[in-house]
Amino acid sequence: MGFLKEFKDFAMKGNLVDIAVGFVMGAAFNKVVSSFTGGIVSPLIGLLFKSDFNDLKYVITPGTVNDAGETVGEIAVLYGAFLTNVIDFLIVAFVMFMIVKGVNKMKKKEEPAPEAPKGPTQEELLAEIRDLLKK
Repeated sequence: MGFLKEFKDFAMKGNLVDIAVGFVMGAAFNKVVSSFTGGIVSPLIGLLFKSDFNDLKYVITPGTVNDAGETVGEIAVLYGAFLTNVIDFLIVAFVMFMIVKGVNKMKKKEEPAPEAPKGPTQEELLAEIRDLLKK
């Protein structure tokens, strides 16, 4: 039972729960960004190339069309899908940067601890004791 209690204490610490919530929110945010990129950004960029941005590719070896009308055996570099993922990453990275920057700005700046008033040095105390003994 000691192991389970230790694990429960560890799992319920604030930082671990915060990380779990952040992870779930990040996954959901990634879906939103992917939807934004695939549904809005890619078509707009596709207008420049007169085709769907995700379908852009460089064919190395052309394939053949089978009886079902599907292309088989084609070897191609799918740079459109790669660029879409790069755009997704850049959007997510920029938003995370802005969030971290905002959180850091909102944190209270640590004020330096007030220095304790300095008392007399050992030599000053000894000199004071000497002077009192002289009287």
